[in-house]
Amino acid sequence: MKESLIQFWQNHFETIVALGYNLILAIVIFVASSLIARAVRKAIKNTNSKLKKLDATLIPIFSTVASYAVYIIGSVFILDIFGVNTASLIALVGAAGLAVGLALKDTLSNIAAGMMLLILRPFRAGDFIEFGATQGTVKEINLFTTILETIDGLYIASPNSVLWSNNIKNFTRNGKRRMDIVVGISYSDSIDEGFAVLQKIAEGESRLLVDPAPQVMVASMMDSAVNIQLRAWAKNEDYWAAYWDLNKRVKESIEEEGLTIPFPQRTLHVVAEPKLPVLKEKQYSN
Repeated sequence: MKESLIQFWQNHFETIVALGYNLILAIVIFVASSLIARAVRKAIKNTNSKLKKLDATLIPIFSTVASYAVYIIGSVFILDIFGVNTASLIALVGAAGLAVGLALKDTLSNIAAGMMLLILRPFRAGDFIEFGATQGTVKEINLFTTILETIDGLYIASPNSVLWSNNIKNFTRNGKRRMDIVVGISYSDSIDEGFAVLQKIAEGESRLLVDPAPQVMVASMMDSAVNIQLRAWAKNEDYWAAYWDLNKRVKESIEEEGLTIPFPQRTLHVVAEPKLPVLKEKQYSN
């Protein structure tokens, strides 16, 4: 057994040494590729955080693509070391890619949808959006999913194809939002007095925009109340605080001016039924 191993070593010494050398070189290239890919991802993120040249939604895509490119280049070097014919390999990869593409069409649709979202830019990182029944602040867009955080702090990873196939409502993009504050007054109250109360509140609120100017109108006439409405605009950062404060002030001011905020009520009229004549049974004797 020992002599056989010695004979095998003597006959294949050069081949074994060359194979070992190539294997060690391949391992070195793989480790170097991993370190370079990690460094590239970190460099892209750090550079953009300082220069602010790119939108934050593009950073995950660019860093992922750059790291994949490093791995692909490293793989080509490794294959070349072992003498693999890269031309025939490309043809093989193309055929395999077609089969994989058909099998993973949903996954590839997420990638395509992610690219379209990045090109058309219906939202950016930090925007508050709504699609379908989901609302949240955009944290990141990657190749397959979009990461959001809901208003109650939940983590949502939604496939890009879901966003692309839905209407996207962006609450942040225009920089301002309209609030509609509706209050009901009694039919016996003066509508003009109600308008004056709402107009005074709007003029005294500095967080409301002057252009577009606040509007006061009759929103609807319900069964037990006339609904009057204050329609005003505010910047995104002031919207909720102003909305909550105005609702409180509208209720208090309406009551201070002697106007009534009626409760739903119904009037029942009970009509007495007329008495029906009583038929007496007569007895007959033979």
